[in-house]
Amino acid sequence: MVTDADYMRRALFHARRAAGVTTPNPLVGAVVVTPDGVVVGQGRHPRAGEPHAEVFALDEAGDRARGATLYVTLEPCCHQGRTGPCTRRIIEAGIARVVAAMTDPNPLVDGRGFAELRARGIAVEVGLLGDEAARENLGFVTVQTAGRPMVIAKAASSLDGKTAAAPGVRTAITATAANRRTQRLRATVDAIGVGSGTVLADDPVLTVRDCFRQRPLVRVVFDRRLRTPPAARLFSTLAAGPVIMLTTAEAVERDPERAAALGAAGASLVPGTGDLRVDIRALLAWDVSTLLLEGGGVMHAAAWQAGIVDRLIVITAPTVLGVQGARLFDGLPVPLAQIAPARVETLGPDVWMELDVHRDR
Repeated sequence: MVTDADYMRRALFHARRAAGVTTPNPLVGAVVVTPDGVVVGQGRHPRAGEPHAEVFALDEAGDRARGATLYVTLEPCCHQGRTGPCTRRIIEAGIARVVAAMTDPNPLVDGRGFAELRARGIAVEVGLLGDEAARENLGFVTVQTAGRPMVIAKAASSLDGKTAAAPGVRTAITATAANRRTQRLRATVDAIGVGSGTVLADDPVLTVRDCFRQRPLVRVVFDRRLRTPPAARLFSTLAAGPVIMLTTAEAVERDPERAAALGAAGASLVPGTGDLRVDIRALLAWDVSTLLLEGGGVMHAAAWQAGIVDRLIVITAPTVLGVQGARLFDGLPVPLAQIAPARVETLGPDVWMELDVHRDR
């Protein structure tokens, strides 16, 4: 027998199809089901400025939406933004019941959509697969509740907890399958971030390879001392997306020529306070809701100590690098064993583990 949860899983499937595209809007999927269990409409929100998932699903359902149930992964909006309120469309369509996975944390909605539907006699149920929906939309939720992008700290490690053969030495650790998964992850986030030490050691380009990405990819360099060379390869890939350099006002004042050279190379310098908790908020101006922090260990440790890491991804390879190796999180005692993993998967010889840090959000 098909259950409400089955229909909600279908709505979540549609929501995920727009991963990496909808920012600053959330991922939303919707399914319309008649009283006798026939799916007559389904859709997803494709990108900001375009109709919401409910509208696509209701348009497909047409007159068959009357008396039907709408399954939606996020509370329908009730305000006028770049598009009209979905609650009005739901009421006009004659939907009898709405099953939603979670409340919209946007202060303009935050329960008001449900209240409007109930006031018009529509039955509303909230919370079905809510944890799963919230996890998929953690970037949007973090922006709305914490006022900053969600941060995913990703690191590859040997069995003995080392991320490189030695500090500053570029070292390939993971195999093909995990590398491909990393590229797919890059394709779904809004930005990739690294510390200046990673730029100096690896000279990365921080682009998406071997898979399609629809939106430009923001690249972020955390560089409080303006150590990044203006000739870094990163600046040869500006067609892939902007390069944002989070630095300090002190560094720009101390070395204006260096700052000018980086600006001429293509960097957008953002002089901040040096406090990651504050400075990372500047990325919202570039529609960054999800930041994949790829390295290095010093950067990961600083982000952890600042309390801005929301998800950890640790890829463990079956190798040992020895006592001279660079340590995971720069040796900071991150309590991985105390955080229940949300996902553990074997990818070739490597193990991919995801851990959600702020589960109370």
